Amino acid sequence: MAAILVNIMNPKRNLRRCTAEFKAEVALAALTERHPLAELTTCYQLLVEQLSRWKT
Repeated sequence: MAAILVNIMNPKRNLRRCTAEFKAEVALAALTERHPLAELTTCYQLLVEQLSRWKT
């Protein structure tokens, strides 16, 4: 039980490094506007804010 509480209070953050090619692919998909941003973010497992920054 104590181990579970420690993990909740101090979760490990796994930062994912994205390559420039991946960012370009996702941004291009967002710019073509075939799919809504919410659908793209779930597909690529990103945050909406992050995708918006890459799009600009």
